Amino acid sequence: MKKILLGNDAIINGALSAGVDFVSGYPGCPSAEIGDDFAKIAKEKGVYVEWSSNEKTALEAAIGASFSGLKSLVNMKSFGINVCADALLPLVYTGTKAPMVIVVADDPSCWSSAQSEQNSRAYAFLSHIPILEPADPQECYDFTKLGFEISEKFKIPVILRTVTRAAHQRAIVDFEEVENKEKKIGEFVKNPHQFLTMPPRVLEMKKELLEKIKKISVFTEESSANKILGKNNSKIGIITSGISHLYAMEAIEKMKIDAAVLKLGFFYPLPEKIIANFIKKKNKLLIVEELDPYIEKEILRIAKDINPKIKVFGKDVLSEIGELGVEDVCVALAKITGKKFQKFNVKKMDLPKRTARLCEGCPYWHILPVVKRFAPEGTIFGGDIGCNMIGALPPHSMYDYMFCMGSSIGISHGVKKSNSNQKVISFMGDGTFFHSGIEGLINAVYNKSNPLMIVLDNRITAMTGHQTNAGMGKTIMQEDTKELQIADIAKACGVEHIKVLDPINIQEFENTIKDFLEKDKISLIVCKRVCALLEKRLKK
Repeated sequence: MKKILLGNDAIINGALSAGVDFVSGYPGCPSAEIGDDFAKIAKEKGVYVEWSSNEKTALEAAIGASFSGLKSLVNMKSFGINVCADALLPLVYTGTKAPMVIVVADDPSCWSSAQSEQNSRAYAFLSHIPILEPADPQECYDFTKLGFEISEKFKIPVILRTVTRAAHQRAIVDFEEVENKEKKIGEFVKNPHQFLTMPPRVLEMKKELLEKIKKISVFTEESSANKILGKNNSKIGIITSGISHLYAMEAIEKMKIDAAVLKLGFFYPLPEKIIANFIKKKNKLLIVEELDPYIEKEILRIAKDINPKIKVFGKDVLSEIGELGVEDVCVALAKITGKKFQKFNVKKMDLPKRTARLCEGCPYWHILPVVKRFAPEGTIFGGDIGCNMIGALPPHSMYDYMFCMGSSIGISHGVKKSNSNQKVISFMGDGTFFHSGIEGLINAVYNKSNPLMIVLDNRITAMTGHQTNAGMGKTIMQEDTKELQIADIAKACGVEHIKVLDPINIQEFENTIKDFLEKDKISLIVCKRVCALLEKRLKK
């Protein structure tokens, strides 16, 4: 059947068509819809779905499912692969039992990413994991199925690397409608020879992995995921991958250039024979890829032996920073071919600049101004990932540092250990606390530090689209579960000074801040008040 689908929803349908049994992940833009929308149909499709406590536990859960014979899909945004890397690398060594696809969604131009403009393709070289790059929703569907096929054939996990413009693109997708089925029951069959990464067996596993990649390389050469478009006899060639392919195709049409285009569906391993044949008789070659020039470097290596005289253009004519666009590729083609190109005449409206703001009624309006007003002059403020990030922007403009999820307390500890006389307050949301804040809290207790930690518990993982977390008493499938209490966890970690309060009670909040800042041990305030948007939804 044919239907207009979001790229992420096309991935869901691709996974269903491949017979997925187990879905885990952690919410983050631009991949969050995968978990959210899968949960809505999970029971009728016989699929288990969960939001895990973080990306590492999500991958580990999927590993357990794979080892038990269940097909699994893991979903996360770019930074999530950093969190789960400790489990990812040994998984590539052991291989999978049942197939597994890992969706990693990058965000060029950092539309919803505060940490860095990450290019997750680098993990291919670090771990030797196959990576597919879809350009549109149809390929999101097709490549998800292809990923499961490769994983099943070669017993290896496969990464489906998307970007914002593919994940959040809508287009007509031709897909197979999957009938409802009963939930499959897995079974773990003992096989220590396969699943134990202990030396010297681990070195044997590495050898087996490299042999496996050689076989997958042969598979890539025969795959329709790589295709040549345009006039292959042209002396001008363009090599593209992922979303950049769409920009390149539109650019050559606008520029009226007769160019041959090699569209790579596989980022790793690359189809080197196809590439070699493509560039053999070309005079000029443009590599169109966003961010780091990974493909460009590989092409230059291949060209040295195949066509050393070819002129290869890439990041010398295209930016390594931010998303590309059609105009960027047109400008690059103009430089290469000498053809004139008039830049698009887009009238820019003189609008006032706006930054992200807290929602009307957000409980953080009762927290950030109060802390800023009553904290002693010179207090160091540490921010974290989530809605509290907005504390770095006007009108608050509070934070002195902000890195990654859970880092505010770890950095605060280091600041206090560097100068015990400085007052330090770190902020963190409830979702982030469960994700990776507990480790930093334990470290501060264990190493006798005394920053003030404020957890902003708005009863939801809000910024990524109102997903459930371990402190809510509900799973992603809206099943009742244990509602974990942040204060109880902190007490179990050894924190002695803990206060749970409603931040709307400003006098109580103010007195607690003043009291806890004078403690010689780490203190914790849990500001507990429901997200304003969630409250409205619950009332409805």
